[in-house]
Amino acid sequence: MPRIKLVIEYDGSQYHGMQRQDNAHTVQAELEKQIHRLTGETISIMAAGRTDAGVHALGQVIAFNTASSIPPDRWSLALNSFLPGDIRVLSSCLVSPVFHPQFHAASKHYAYRLYRQKTGAVFYRRYALCTAEPLNIGLMRQACQSIQGRHNFQSFCASGSGSKTFERTVSACRLQETGALWQLDIEADGFLYNMVRIIMGTLLEVGRERIPAEAMPAIIQSRNRSLAGPTAPGQGLYLVAVCYPPDAYISEKLD
Repeated sequence: MPRIKLVIEYDGSQYHGMQRQDNAHTVQAELEKQIHRLTGETISIMAAGRTDAGVHALGQVIAFNTASSIPPDRWSLALNSFLPGDIRVLSSCLVSPVFHPQFHAASKHYAYRLYRQKTGAVFYRRYALCTAEPLNIGLMRQACQSIQGRHNFQSFCASGSGSKTFERTVSACRLQETGALWQLDIEADGFLYNMVRIIMGTLLEVGRERIPAEAMPAIIQSRNRSLAGPTAPGQGLYLVAVCYPPDAYISEKLD
């Protein structure tokens, strides 16, 4: 049966995360519901990442098997006519039957946004962590440098993770300032449960000068969650993109 890959974006404000859950409104459940309306098929989608409640996506990747006669490059147009306005299909293509959005991913890019002034916060409250408190961005950037590289990130993993190993390679971790908006961009070969939100929470403690920037390597080496900062709220987090190697069983992209 053909397998279709979709790149989607969504506003996670009204959803209890990506993954289907009993008695909860999720992005997966909404997608499967609308695919059923479109094709009559009952399908189960696979996703590149399991985003939490309130978390957004600019480039989530999903895949599913279908017997539908809809051409691979027409899924965007067809499905968007059924989906609610807070979920959009950006592109679609045919992939190999063995392609998996999560297991074949080479890297992922997440962003976390801070809105840094009081006026206008009402408009950003669902799309950034709104905080006008004093923060030392120089110290936060210094701490970001310690995150880069291959480390055991157990200190930045929430309880309940099913990961067998805590080692990940972070290829980029940078904090940018554009007016009232600050954005943490972090790219890695994989992420642990709540890893980016805990890193952001720790960086905020560094910016408040409650945790020294120089302490970041020791926090990493400790493998002790209690030494890192709190978990930052979900609304500031975005899954920006998922990258795949050339041999990841993806056919030529059809937009």
